[in-house]
Amino acid sequence: MKYYMIAGEASGDLHGSNLIKELKKLDPLASIRCWGGDLMQQAGGDLVKHYRDLAFMGFAEVIKNLGTIFRNFRFCKRDILAFQPDVLILIDYPGFNLRMAQWAKENNFRVIYYISPQVWAWKESRVNNIKKFV
Repeated sequence: MKYYMIAGEASGDLHGSNLIKELKKLDPLASIRCWGGDLMQQAGGDLVKHYRDLAFMGFAEVIKNLGTIFRNFRFCKRDILAFQPDVLILIDYPGFNLRMAQWAKENNFRVIYYISPQVWAWKESRVNNIKKFV
Protein backbone atom coordinates (compact mmCIF):
# COMPACT_ATOMS: atom_id res chain seq x y z
CA MET A 1 0.00 0.00 0.00
CA LYS A 2 0.94 3.63 -0.42
CA TYR A 3 0.66 5.90 2.60
CA TYR A 4 1.00 9.68 2.83
CA MET A 5 1.45 11.04 6.36
CA ILE A 6 1.42 14.63 7.62
CA ALA A 7 2.82 15.58 11.03
CA GLY A 8 3.69 19.21 11.70
CA GLU A 9 5.42 19.09 15.07
CA ALA A 10 7.88 17.04 17.14
CA SER A 11 5.24 15.00 19.00
CA GLY A 12 3.62 14.06 15.69
CA ASP A 13 7.04 13.04 14.36
CA LEU A 14 7.44 10.66 17.30
CA HIS A 15 3.98 9.11 16.90
CA GLY A 16 4.38 8.99 13.13
CA SER A 17 7.71 7.18 13.41
CA ASN A 18 6.14 4.51 15.61
CA LEU A 19 3.28 4.12 13.14
CA ILE A 20 5.73 3.80 10.22
CA LYS A 21 7.65 1.07 12.06
CA GLU A 22 4.45 -0.90 12.67
CA LEU A 23 3.20 -0.41 9.11
CA LYS A 24 6.55 -1.64 7.77
CA LYS A 25 6.27 -4.76 9.97
CA LEU A 26 2.77 -5.49 8.64
CA ASP A 27 3.52 -4.44 5.07
CA PRO A 28 7.26 -4.59 4.28
CA LEU A 29 6.59 -3.27 0.76
CA ALA A 30 4.70 -0.22 2.05
CA SER A 31 5.59 3.03 0.36
CA ILE A 32 5.39 5.89 2.85
CA ARG A 33 5.79 9.54 1.90
CA CYS A 34 5.63 12.03 4.75
CA TRP A 35 5.78 15.49 6.18
CA GLY A 36 7.37 15.12 9.60
CA GLY A 37 10.86 14.96 11.01
CA ASP A 38 14.03 12.99 11.50
CA LEU A 39 12.30 10.18 13.41
CA MET A 40 9.80 9.49 10.64
CA GLN A 41 12.61 9.50 8.11
CA GLN A 42 14.74 7.15 10.22
CA ALA A 43 11.75 4.80 10.56
CA GLY A 44 11.56 4.47 6.79
CA GLY A 45 9.41 7.33 5.57
CA ASP A 46 10.36 9.32 2.49
CA LEU A 47 10.55 12.79 4.09
CA VAL A 48 9.14 15.52 1.84
CA LYS A 49 8.98 18.45 4.30
CA HIS A 50 10.47 18.79 7.78
CA TYR A 51 8.21 20.09 10.55
CA ARG A 52 10.82 22.75 11.39
CA ASP A 53 9.79 24.46 8.15
CA LEU A 54 6.07 24.25 8.95
CA ALA A 55 5.57 25.48 12.52
CA PHE A 56 4.45 29.08 12.95
CA MET A 57 3.22 30.09 16.39
CA GLY A 58 1.21 33.16 17.26
CA PHE A 59 -0.86 35.55 15.21
CA ALA A 60 2.00 37.78 14.03
CA GLU A 61 4.15 34.81 13.01
CA VAL A 62 1.30 33.29 11.01
CA ILE A 63 0.51 36.60 9.25
CA LYS A 64 4.18 37.15 8.46
CA ASN A 65 4.42 33.67 6.90
CA LEU A 66 1.06 33.46 5.09
CA GLY A 67 2.78 33.16 1.72
CA THR A 68 4.83 30.21 2.94
CA ILE A 69 1.77 28.57 4.48
CA PHE A 70 -0.23 28.85 1.24
CA ARG A 71 2.75 27.58 -0.78
CA ASN A 72 2.94 24.58 1.58
CA PHE A 73 -0.76 23.83 1.00
CA ARG A 74 -0.33 23.99 -2.76
CA PHE A 75 2.83 21.87 -2.67
CA CYS A 76 1.19 19.27 -0.44
CA LYS A 77 -1.86 18.96 -2.69
CA ARG A 78 0.30 18.57 -5.81
CA ASP A 79 2.51 16.02 -4.05
CA ILE A 80 -0.46 13.94 -2.89
CA LEU A 81 -1.97 14.01 -6.39
CA ALA A 82 1.34 12.90 -7.91
CA PHE A 83 1.91 10.13 -5.31
CA GLN A 84 -1.71 8.86 -5.35
CA PRO A 85 -1.66 7.23 -1.89
CA ASP A 86 -4.14 4.58 -0.84
CA VAL A 87 -4.61 6.52 2.38
CA LEU A 88 -3.75 9.93 3.82
CA ILE A 89 -2.84 9.72 7.51
CA LEU A 90 -3.02 12.98 9.48
CA ILE A 91 -1.25 13.32 12.81
CA ASP A 92 -2.47 16.17 15.04
CA TYR A 93 -1.44 19.58 13.52
CA PRO A 94 -5.09 20.71 13.16
CA GLY A 95 -4.64 24.10 11.52
CA PHE A 96 -3.11 22.46 8.45
CA ASN A 97 -4.45 18.93 8.62
CA LEU A 98 -8.15 19.76 8.88
CA ARG A 99 -7.87 21.78 5.68
CA MET A 100 -6.00 18.92 4.02
CA ALA A 101 -8.67 16.47 5.22
CA GLN A 102 -11.38 18.53 3.52
CA TRP A 103 -9.41 18.77 0.28
CA ALA A 104 -8.52 15.06 0.35
CA LYS A 105 -12.13 14.01 0.93
CA GLU A 106 -13.27 16.24 -1.94
CA ASN A 107 -10.66 14.52 -4.13
CA ASN A 108 -11.73 11.00 -3.10
CA PHE A 109 -8.72 10.11 -0.96
CA ARG A 110 -9.25 7.92 2.10
CA VAL A 111 -8.40 9.96 5.21
CA ILE A 112 -7.44 8.73 8.68
CA TYR A 113 -6.78 11.15 11.55
CA TYR A 114 -4.29 9.11 13.59
CA ILE A 115 -4.09 11.57 16.46
CA SER A 116 -6.87 14.11 16.22
CA PRO A 117 -6.83 17.53 17.88
CA GLN A 118 -8.01 17.65 21.47
CA VAL A 119 -11.42 19.30 21.69
CA TRP A 120 -10.63 20.83 25.07
CA ALA A 121 -7.48 22.47 23.70
CA TRP A 122 -8.94 23.62 20.39
CA LYS A 123 -12.26 24.74 19.00
CA GLU A 124 -15.20 22.46 19.68
CA SER A 125 -16.50 23.11 16.17
CA ARG A 126 -13.56 21.15 14.77
CA VAL A 127 -15.30 17.93 15.83
CA ASN A 128 -17.90 18.58 13.13
CA ASN A 129 -15.18 19.03 10.51
CA ILE A 130 -13.47 15.82 11.58
CA LYS A 131 -16.79 13.94 11.31
CA LYS A 132 -17.41 15.44 7.89
CA PHE A 133 -13.98 14.98 6.29
CA VAL A 134 -12.41 11.98 7.99
